[in-house]
Amino acid sequence: MNILLTGGAGYIGSHTCISLHAAGHHAVILDNFCNSSRAVLSAMGRIIGQTLAVVEGDVRDVDLVTQTLRLHKIDAVVHFAAHKSVSESLQKPLDYYNNNVVGLISLLSAMDAVGCRQLVFSSSATVYCAREPSPVRESSARNHRNPYAHTKLIGEDILAALPVADTEWKLAILRYFNPVGAHESGLIGEQPYGTPSNLVPYVSQVAIGKLPYVKIFGDDYPTVDGTGVRDFVHVMDLAEGHTAAISKIANNGPTQPFTVNLGTGKGHSVREVIQTYSEACGIQVPFHVEDRRAGDVAECYADVSLAADLLDWRARRSLMDLCSDSWRWQRLNPQGFAQ
Repeated sequence: MNILLTGGAGYIGSHTCISLHAAGHHAVILDNFCNSSRAVLSAMGRIIGQTLAVVEGDVRDVDLVTQTLRLHKIDAVVHFAAHKSVSESLQKPLDYYNNNVVGLISLLSAMDAVGCRQLVFSSSATVYCAREPSPVRESSARNHRNPYAHTKLIGEDILAALPVADTEWKLAILRYFNPVGAHESGLIGEQPYGTPSNLVPYVSQVAIGKLPYVKIFGDDYPTVDGTGVRDFVHVMDLAEGHTAAISKIANNGPTQPFTVNLGTGKGHSVREVIQTYSEACGIQVPFHVEDRRAGDVAECYADVSLAADLLDWRARRSLMDLCSDSWRWQRLNPQGFAQ
């Protein structure tokens, strides 16, 4: 299949591109590089052994997207082109609604115009209510706690309504838990701009010496060691989940949109992640315990039984795998790619 990856030069998009090529598909990248580096393209080309097809532009440019879909005879789209920072969304809510919601509508309009109606949508576990007990199921209550999560909820609701008007749409909604790690080659990986807001890239920057220590927000939760527990899924497992979703919707999949969690189905504590990363890099990563943050919960991890049943997908890589791959990327690229 010819598959368009909007935001395909980003963290998850680039790894999904590798997975799709490994499965025999041909990927075309559409990206405006507002939160990614053009340097990732050559690294991806080295991994797959060929030059990538790349279109530079914004997903809100309906004419450009329409032309790209026609020119490359696109069969399906995986939509990653969205702003993704919870904290930034609180500061710039209108930017998030414009990019994430208007961007999705523009993409769907272009797809509809050319008759390409197969889409995998990048959603998030942030759409779940904070107090839902773990394991969190796809049927668990949804709620939005910030503009970013709200844009994902709106996107899910838009997609749920489409097949009511046109049954030719085949749609998959994938709710990510905590994507981490890097490709095993060390050629591509996660590159936060500014101070990382997520645990593993923060730990990696402490390990490489860019930050002094890891902040642990609370060590008095009712968990195995008092620190928060989260579901960390290797980015290549996540990428393979997208490939599985593409196969499902292309091979006489459900006529109604389906929604699945992508996670490991188990949680790891903050202390466990820090210790495992220390073992992976051979450096004892320093940390400092601070007060709890408002809104944090003791644990959150996914029920992944539906992904196994519907997509025949399971996360295969361990916590040590994701720490080792993250460290390889950080060690080989201490400054990351130039933006």
